[in-house]
Amino acid sequence: MNLIIGITGASGVKLGLKLVDLLPSHIKPHLILSNSAKITLQYEDNQDISAITNKKNLVLYDDDQIWSDIASGSYKADAMIITPCSMNTLAKCVTGISDTLITRAFSVMLKERRKIVLSPREMPYSTISLENMAKLSMYGVVIAPPVIGYYSKQQTLEEMENFIIGKWFDLLDIENNLYKRWIGK
Repeated sequence: MNLIIGITGASGVKLGLKLVDLLPSHIKPHLILSNSAKITLQYEDNQDISAITNKKNLVLYDDDQIWSDIASGSYKADAMIITPCSMNTLAKCVTGISDTLITRAFSVMLKERRKIVLSPREMPYSTISLENMAKLSMYGVVIAPPVIGYYSKQQTLEEMENFIIGKWFDLLDIENNLYKRWIGK
């Protein structure tokens, strides 16, 4: 499976990077970090790009590499997730602005009718952002903000993060056991 992962400058870059680290080895991750994501990573975690991941099959792109293979519909990417997704990136996606590799890859995935998950990271949502999310949802994009489910009784931040990432993996059809699933009584 070829998975495109876009990480924008919204708070929570570390959660996007953890998603990459938890991917099974049979998934080939194509990671795009926006310039703002690099700044946020430095600010929130005091890390730079060199500390990102040790995945052997990772393909790393700069957001200005618009000529990359993943910017073409002829590249067979299976799915894409943008996490965290800034409101700026969300607005570009809904209006078709493709001025970065993240937004270009999104536009290609949308026109090819491939699976896309967006994880908007903001609180509270403005009416404009909610309208943008509703519009993208009507186009078939899955809107999945990082929200925990208390039924799995997470006790630590790591368990909460694993719950969120596990739910994203479910949406991307990636098998996982990252969280305790609901079992009715």
